[in-house]
Amino acid sequence: MKQKLLLAACLFFAFGLPNANAQKTKGKLEFKISFPASVSALPLTGRMFLVISRTDSIEPRMQVGRYGTQFFGVDFENLEPSKQVTVDGTVLGYPINDLKDIPPGEYYVQAVLNKYTEFKRSDGHTLWMHMDQWEGQDWRRSPGNLYSKIQKIRISQESRQSIKLETDQVMPPIPVPPDTRWVKHIKIKSEILSKFWGQPIYIGATILLPNEYYDNPDARYPTIYEQGHFSLGAPFGFKVDPKNDFYIDWMSDDFPAFIAVTLQHPTPYFDDSYAVNTPNNGPYGDAIHQELIPEIEKQFRCIRKGYARLLTGGSTGGWEAFALQALYPDFYGGAWAFSPDPLDFRNVEGINVYEDKNAFYKEFEWYKVPTINTRFWQTGDVRLTSQQRITMELVNGTKGRSGGQLDIWSAVFGPVGNDGYVKPLFDKETGVIDTSVARYWKEHFDMRYYLEKNWATVGPKLVGKLHVFAGRMDDFFLNFGVYRMEDFLTKTTKPRYNGSFMYGERGGHGWRPYPSGQLILEMDDYLRKVHPED
Repeated sequence: MKQKLLLAACLFFAFGLPNANAQKTKGKLEFKISFPASVSALPLTGRMFLVISRTDSIEPRMQVGRYGTQFFGVDFENLEPSKQVTVDGTVLGYPINDLKDIPPGEYYVQAVLNKYTEFKRSDGHTLWMHMDQWEGQDWRRSPGNLYSKIQKIRISQESRQSIKLETDQVMPPIPVPPDTRWVKHIKIKSEILSKFWGQPIYIGATILLPNEYYDNPDARYPTIYEQGHFSLGAPFGFKVDPKNDFYIDWMSDDFPAFIAVTLQHPTPYFDDSYAVNTPNNGPYGDAIHQELIPEIEKQFRCIRKGYARLLTGGSTGGWEAFALQALYPDFYGGAWAFSPDPLDFRNVEGINVYEDKNAFYKEFEWYKVPTINTRFWQTGDVRLTSQQRITMELVNGTKGRSGGQLDIWSAVFGPVGNDGYVKPLFDKETGVIDTSVARYWKEHFDMRYYLEKNWATVGPKLVGKLHVFAGRMDDFFLNFGVYRMEDFLTKTTKPRYNGSFMYGERGGHGWRPYPSGQLILEMDDYLRKVHPED
């Protein structure tokens, strides 16, 4: 019996209780949060956040993150002005799950109200989601969201405490950088996406022009599409600074002349759509390739041929660069993908989508071990378990509305659920994996499986175009998907892929073998060899 009790205790400390809601009980500490009629006379629907931090050197709301400060989240519907949302021991939090387990002491607290919009989609589903306000699906700073003033409090846990917070502050618009001689911005309403979502949806781009652009009014230029998370900044971090290496390269007379572009395509699920058509996000691939890129090429002197459109990006952008080249092989002429999101789904931030039964742990004959989500690349030490990461996203939002990495993968790679929201790969409270969803992922967006299945027809269009880079100590284990892609591509013969793979032996997530200027020199050399006549 003692051995059984010891084993049970070990499993509890390793994984926590299987059902997160089962361990919540009404605590002595509670927070009552409301908004006044002065900021909205109408009822609101959304998610209320309570943030607790040990310092106010940065506003508590801006300290929330994967490795950030303590916060709690709870949905609400049709909340009227002055009516209260309660955060107590029944509300799930992260990193500490239960409010009663917050250690006694002095803290700074702040509340944030994340507004949801009603979307009546063309597929017949009605969803309540956060409408991106050109901030990149970040509830901490989204224009129009409400937040409270910071309060300093003392938590005792010894006596009943009921603390009131009022979200009477309105987040301001995000400033759009002004156009300059070299950097331009465009933003268009996508008719394709607006029809799908039943609300106006906008997409855009930031364009960096070559140094010689105005001196050669009849010249057209090849284009580099730098993929990645939402940003209004210039491609490759360009800024006018005589001490900046990339600025020096770009403005040099002998530097290759390209037009460089970053795209903005946030969705109600994430700061980036992954640039492909999906049943949850909608036809973002069509919108980008039929509306946005044609508009870019209309306004600026791009060479409107597939060979002259090159792709690059890191992490999310790395997956996009690789996947767009594979899925649109004639539209693009080459991809340089850095630290790409999983190209093979046998390691999705530690989860083997096809073999694991549970997203929280690995199961062997006699024992279970927690699945590791994140490691310190310098040492290999565990930074987050899969269960912690999944819980963090659940606190950020239910029904796939967290704006987090695992949720967007389910939104992009997976099917629509019966309620219209994402059908998740796994149950976020138990970790149990849905094998039907895993099969859907494989058949639609496992890039290795896609190329293996379609190489006879797609391969001839991809010869020499695929170049992948990864650190062997990637923080999120993304290098393993790269290995499996390399295993397949290096064995191709009809035709041979003729691309490249490069690894940083001790490189973490974001490792790169050379700076952006050298990357562009490599792209230029590639184009001159493949298309010397142009």
